[in-house]
Amino acid sequence: MVANTQNMASLEVQNAIPTLQVSVSEFYNGKTVFITGGTGFMGKVLLEKLLRSCPGIAKIYLLIRPKKGQQARERLQQLLSSPLFDTVRREKPSDLQKVLAIEGDITQPELAISSSDRTMLSRSVNVVFHSAATVKFDEKLTLSVTINVLGTQRLVELCKRMTNLQALVHVSTAYCNCDRRVVKEKIYPPASIGPDQIASLVNILDEQMVDSLTLQLVGNRPNTYTFTKALAECWLQENKGDLPLVIVRPSIVLSCIHGPLKGWVDNWNGPTGIIAAAGKGLFRTMLCDPDKIADIVPVDMVINLMLVSAWKIGTNKSRDIQLYNCVTGQRKPITWSNFIGLSFKYMRKHPFSDIQWYPDGTVTASIFRNTMNKFFLHWLPAYVLDAFVWMFGGKPILTKIQDKLGKAAKCLEYFTTNEWQFEDDNVRTLSITLSDVDRKEFCFDVTQINWEEYIENYILGIRRYIFKENLETLPKARKQMSKVFWTYRILQVLLVMSLWHFLALRYAPLRQLWGNALRLLVHLARMLPFL
Repeated sequence: MVANTQNMASLEVQNAIPTLQVSVSEFYNGKTVFITGGTGFMGKVLLEKLLRSCPGIAKIYLLIRPKKGQQARERLQQLLSSPLFDTVRREKPSDLQKVLAIEGDITQPELAISSSDRTMLSRSVNVVFHSAATVKFDEKLTLSVTINVLGTQRLVELCKRMTNLQALVHVSTAYCNCDRRVVKEKIYPPASIGPDQIASLVNILDEQMVDSLTLQLVGNRPNTYTFTKALAECWLQENKGDLPLVIVRPSIVLSCIHGPLKGWVDNWNGPTGIIAAAGKGLFRTMLCDPDKIADIVPVDMVINLMLVSAWKIGTNKSRDIQLYNCVTGQRKPITWSNFIGLSFKYMRKHPFSDIQWYPDGTVTASIFRNTMNKFFLHWLPAYVLDAFVWMFGGKPILTKIQDKLGKAAKCLEYFTTNEWQFEDDNVRTLSITLSDVDRKEFCFDVTQINWEEYIENYILGIRRYIFKENLETLPKARKQMSKVFWTYRILQVLLVMSLWHFLALRYAPLRQLWGNALRLLVHLARMLPFL
């Protein structure tokens, strides 16, 4: 019996590894790729990785909408000027010509793509990556449905006309089923209302009516983002037809872990905005269970999994939905306490310029304690300092900053006070199929993460790519940090002494205790040989 079990396990591994498989890079040789969400955080990393690691790729089309007076091509040139593309620009500048803009809009019928461009895409595209989405947790339901559900439907309609399509990779989120504590790599049916019903509801009712029904419709999920992402998965399962569909579900996506730019991050989403504010000394408390797992995953590992999953379904010609939970909680967990502690450690080692106060703070799972902390550590100092600024003719801004930070922290509270078990068996199996070369070049093995090193680079990335502060500013920032630190400590000592003095004047037992303590200290001092 044992021998049979071992033979079966060996056979499964052998079946998982093709004997003459095409490498991931070779799979993209001559391929034409279409990307939605290419101007976003993940889209940029995906584009750069395709150009750098898949040199044989033919063309990459990005769906880009005109924005703030900029045409799609202008936005593309601005995107390619990012420091993220410095390596490609230096080593293979001609490859940037492979990237072309397709003017369109995910919120519009037919994606607002011209008839000629739709025909061209239908004939030429081999691989589609759909990462366009609204990731705002507090987005209005109407817009969230329009982008995350209807946008997905419109893309699928276009994909069904693509005659040479080999892979469609849809980016979802591990938290789309956050109403469950154990989340497997499967699509769960909607708890109440389905995707078609919610789409009809949004089309029929005005936005104000939809807003009034949002809490009831979302149900046990914390926001419209996770709700609409779950609906999109359900719709895909029912309507994908013969499309070679892959769904990748990342958890909390943060900065790059590997090259070309370790620590690269270019947005304030998720914990990054809060961490940046804490590094400036503006944010010091948050509702968070320090012992819960912070399921954080580097963005380039998510991108590598996306590229490999497209290779996998494109080479084995499967028409079953392939689903992957891209997470760290099972194989490389880190608690919120450790994540926050390491963030503070490296924000003090590599301080931001022009900090407002010493970076320090606490997290608590107690709502009452957090409320008190917010009053004394956030709102009271903000109002006092704003009052001084107003009295001297300045413009008060600290209370507005605290209001924005408070709303951002509120959006994260559900995820910092709960914990999930995301199963990732499919991800592990996929890793087995890779050659050693591909496993290194397209690494998504989260067990290789060194959290100390990663978070240090994350902090340096916030400093360099969000605050635009180069390494030459570090010595000056460290001098400022030293001054603020000693001011902070002196004020703490003075505060404790003032409080003790206040209490001692009013309570005789405290005065007696204080006197006894002083006499004991004097007596011990006299016993020292050098006094």
